[in-house]
Amino acid sequence: MVRGRGGGGFVKTGIQDGGLTAFFGGKSGEEEGKATFYDKLKRINEALSPKKGGFNACKFIFVLAAFENMGFVANMVSFVVYFMSIMFFKYHTAANTLTNFMGTTFLLSLLGGFISDTYLSRFTTCLIFGSLEIVALVLMTIQAATHSLQPEFCVKSSCIQGGVKVMFYFSLYLLALGSGGVRGALPALGADQFDRKDPKEAKALATFFNWFLLSVTLGASVGVTAIVYYSTTVSWYKGFIVSTIAAFLGFVVLALGKPYYRLQTPESPILKIIQVIYVASKNRGLSLPEDPRELYEISDKDPVAAEDKIAHTNEFRLLDKAAILPQNTEPLPWKVCTVTQVEEVKVLTRMLPILASTILMNTCMAQLQTFSVQQGATVMDRKLGSMEIPAPSVPIIPLLFMSVLIVIYEYLFVPFARKITKHPSGITQLQRVGVGLVLSALSMAVAGLVEHKRLKLAHESPPKTISIMWLSFQYGIFGIADMFTLVGLLEFFYKEAPAGMRSLSTSFTWLTLSFGYFLSTIFVDIINAVTKRVTPSKKGWLSGQTINDSNLHLFYWFLAILSCLNFLLYVWSAMCYKYKSEERQEPNYDKLTSAAETRSFRDDNTQNSVAPMLTGGPTAGTSD
Repeated sequence: MVRGRGGGGFVKTGIQDGGLTAFFGGKSGEEEGKATFYDKLKRINEALSPKKGGFNACKFIFVLAAFENMGFVANMVSFVVYFMSIMFFKYHTAANTLTNFMGTTFLLSLLGGFISDTYLSRFTTCLIFGSLEIVALVLMTIQAATHSLQPEFCVKSSCIQGGVKVMFYFSLYLLALGSGGVRGALPALGADQFDRKDPKEAKALATFFNWFLLSVTLGASVGVTAIVYYSTTVSWYKGFIVSTIAAFLGFVVLALGKPYYRLQTPESPILKIIQVIYVASKNRGLSLPEDPRELYEISDKDPVAAEDKIAHTNEFRLLDKAAILPQNTEPLPWKVCTVTQVEEVKVLTRMLPILASTILMNTCMAQLQTFSVQQGATVMDRKLGSMEIPAPSVPIIPLLFMSVLIVIYEYLFVPFARKITKHPSGITQLQRVGVGLVLSALSMAVAGLVEHKRLKLAHESPPKTISIMWLSFQYGIFGIADMFTLVGLLEFFYKEAPAGMRSLSTSFTWLTLSFGYFLSTIFVDIINAVTKRVTPSKKGWLSGQTINDSNLHLFYWFLAILSCLNFLLYVWSAMCYKYKSEERQEPNYDKLTSAAETRSFRDDNTQNSVAPMLTGGPTAGTSD
């Protein structure tokens, strides 16, 4: 029995039952009983609640990625055929309509990323945009099933008009809005399930992106085979029904996983960027201090604020003026910004050359989804034995390549490379992207060779055709390129992004896709306009009535040469880029572990020394 130091009564308790709190705080027995009861209730609740985060939560995200991409990728590779056969577009109009749709889809991923970072959680954003995607698929199903909602054949570049045109473009771009919004939030939702400050979970983050791509690939494989075959040979509207059901089931599974997710609180990333630009502009007449430590920064004593502090860098010094705190000025948001806030804007600025130098690769990918599909559908032999292969199903070749290579990459290459480079992902994200860029240039060169061979045989007398399997070379090479680049960009933009901008930053991956598709449309129009003037035949490379009347192989080689030049730009950008982890002082996990062991040792000693005091032993102090 000892007298409590906090006043009031005698306390008889053990260290495990909150005795130190009672000893130093002097709670009454009734208060202590209530606290113990609620503590036990809390522990029971935590024990019964599902463990949040990790791959346990990502399983639901992987299911959605697979099911949603079944229909999305199936539509992506077959839309050009649908536009030509049902909507009666000419082949170059169908190609441009598809690339504009895909460009809009990935551009709208920025909207999904912005909303999930600023207003809603990433989980809620996925469900809202997913609902829009399902509504769009239902509308497309109705139009494909109703003959009166389809245009009559004509000889114009586009035959749709009136209400048919309104419904077609409304459903198409509502699908772009829904699909894009989901893509802006879903990868970041999955990555949020891993704590980057935990060494084990930080290592698992790279694995997550690989498995995320594998889920997309497996779903896409089902889409380009089963759904495409069903759409092109049975009925287009029935194929859309299957896509709708698959997407609906995917979002139901995502909703069921809510108890397992770590949900982040939305912030306002755009507002932070605007604040830095505004304050830097307002302070443009002020001189920067010689010592950067004189710039305004959050206090190291604030553990929450200091957790994501970024060290000052000497690049883009003009932005540093936003962190100048004039004398007799209160540190308010629109009067001064912290060094960390300025550095966050610098990080995004340094990302821009990387983003720009990966756009052309996606322009190359657009050709495989448009002109290559048209090659296979109209001018190549699609028979494989007794079976006729739908042209949009040819991408199954790179998808199968990717499905196997992702597993090999994760289980063989990464552990081997990790031993050499000591990097948790085996190689850096930018190295991975570089490999993809080289392979995409090679893919376009091969595509040109295949088309040149096909065109030469088509112009012989009698004309000859080559097997559609010749397309497997360009598809296979580009599939490997996509495996390297897509995951590399997703991981790069997520890891390098400031904490409150990860959805928006991850959407930069889809932004490169968007610009790539739009650039494809621009290239087609410019190439046609220029070659009509400079070629002896006065015909554009891509303006023939059929592909046999065009010079598609020259367009492929044009993209291959541009890709090589673009790779040089990328190498320069990557060499100049400084990873955020290099400028931030990362926690030393070995020291943290040692510190934890020391604290544990001290706690044991403290318990051994305090226990006799509580039990009235020799060192208990004054006793009655």
